Amino acid sequence: MRKPTIIAMGGGGFSMEPDNPLLDDYVLSLTGKERPSVCFVPTASGDAEGYIERFHAAFTERADTAVLQLFRRSVADLAAFIARQDVVYVGGGNTANMLVVWRVHGFEAVLRSAWQRGTILCGLSAGALCWFEGGVTDSFGEGLAPLRDGLGLLPGSFCPHYDGEPLRRPAYERLVLQGELPGGWAADDGVALHFEGTELVSVVASSADAAAWRLHAGNGEQLSVQRLQPLSLGATSPQDNEAEIA
Repeated sequence: MRKPTIIAMGGGGFSMEPDNPLLDDYVLSLTGKERPSVCFVPTASGDAEGYIERFHAAFTERADTAVLQLFRRSVADLAAFIARQDVVYVGGGNTANMLVVWRVHGFEAVLRSAWQRGTILCGLSAGALCWFEGGVTDSFGEGLAPLRDGLGLLPGSFCPHYDGEPLRRPAYERLVLQGELPGGWAADDGVALHFEGTELVSVVASSADAAAWRLHAGNGEQLSVQRLQPLSLGATSPQDNEAEIA
């Protein structure tokens, strides 16, 4: 049985980097299968048809694809459906709305069970933030705000798009420093954090110069921000692949 595994992307994957499959290839490689089963969960986008079409276009040739729609639900037994998947891939969108819908349908418990038995859980933006206790989100309208009711499979908080949206980094750092969010992790676009259980085991990137970050609040007056150098999935020389995890 595979260890509980979560791949949290700050941004990237098929929806943000359609011509750069490196992060998605990394996720598929973890299954150890030539043609794994991948289920896309587009709840955060309201089950947007265009998003679903892009998923199929990106994965059909290399995986057995499935989509779980909860706004137009057709799957009666969610647990059995997810049990057939090697990967559950959660898309971006409105994190707060997604969590509400998941809980109404009992999907939170299904995901926890799948994670515990080794199904790979992954996603970007909302699909990365959801696995943590909380994080910074634009789910509540203009501006950024704390979200405190994530699934809590991973301890601490998370911030996606750390370099991709100019307001994300200062908002997250302020929320952690002021104690409105627990310390945690941030990821630039094109970067993924690979957790086994609750331990970070790897940081990987699909683009140069991107990184992940570890944030700790001190006594309310200081903030520790540690850069984590990722393993470059597109590296052309050994020195490009000096990943650092502390």
